[in-house]
Amino acid sequence: METKAKYVPGLEGVIAAETSISFLDVEKEQIIIQGYDLIELSKRKDYAEIVHLLLEGELPTAAEKAKLEEILKDYYDVPSNVMDVLRLLPEQTHPMDGMRTGLSVLAGFDEAIEDRTLTANKKRAYQLLGQLPTITVNSHRIINGQEPVYPLQDLSYSANFLYMITGEKPSELEVEIFDRLLLLYSEHEMPNSTFAARVIASTNSDIYGALTGAIASLKGNLHGGANEAVMYMLNEVKTVSEFEELLLKKLQKKEKIMGFGHRVYMKKMDPRALITKEALRQLCEKDGDYLLLEMCEAGEKVMEKEKGLYPNLDYYAAPVYWKLGIPIPLYTPIFFSARTAGLAAHVIEQHENNRLFRPRVNYTGARHV
Repeated sequence: METKAKYVPGLEGVIAAETSISFLDVEKEQIIIQGYDLIELSKRKDYAEIVHLLLEGELPTAAEKAKLEEILKDYYDVPSNVMDVLRLLPEQTHPMDGMRTGLSVLAGFDEAIEDRTLTANKKRAYQLLGQLPTITVNSHRIINGQEPVYPLQDLSYSANFLYMITGEKPSELEVEIFDRLLLLYSEHEMPNSTFAARVIASTNSDIYGALTGAIASLKGNLHGGANEAVMYMLNEVKTVSEFEELLLKKLQKKEKIMGFGHRVYMKKMDPRALITKEALRQLCEKDGDYLLLEMCEAGEKVMEKEKGLYPNLDYYAAPVYWKLGIPIPLYTPIFFSARTAGLAAHVIEQHENNRLFRPRVNYTGARHV
């Protein structure tokens, strides 16, 4: 009789790959990126430096960082055909679908698309990092009947991204906080979207296909869509007490509360949430309006008391995005754009030491033979 292998729903705890890119050390409450603690890096480094760390394996020197920023600017241009395709999308299209479409179109412009060498893949990674903010923002603008907006060469990468979203040059504090969010979203070991990208890359598919699959994964509200759901929930009420009541009613109805709990951080608060909570406090101090912070803190206490659950990154990132003037439908696309650095690193690693993913199943159906 055939012995069944152990089945683990959701592959929870199952080791799916070996990687030198990142690791979640839950016991030490550290997110290790190429040997460094991401939380500590967020206090002294910026997103561009993490991009270099992820793709080159080491933190850049001042000269290397300056060169990287120039490389990204060189790749800002997006073929006009991409915008033409976005104009053909129905008005109800979600920006994640628009971005997914734009990314797919880019593949057609890569004349060396079958080249999987390390040099070619790194070039694509930097090019996509340069182009995706423009596609991210304009997929939303075009779908909403607005004209595209393009980057300015005199702004930094993160400042440019935020400028394109709001149409106004951001303050130093706004750039600093937005950049920190990009950094915190940049890489997180093996979530669903990263696994999806590696599975696709394992077939020797190109980076465009792998990242397109990752977008489809990230769109789901159990993964990337959570930050949008958090903000819609916050906007349902106008006071702290109303928010507490809302959460209790949802719990009574056994509804899932987005922004809480994490498959890895089961009994602890996501360390990235602590950073975004402080960012929210800074923005509240700037405009003198502490309501969102007070609501979120109250919600945090309710969920800890009632369910023993703690905030993940999305819970405090949502009101930070709101304070920065970012439209809610762009929250998840921004998440993906930031995560492109980590996803590209995983695709490159998969291509460099590949084995096709091909798992088995435990069959539970009928057998008539």
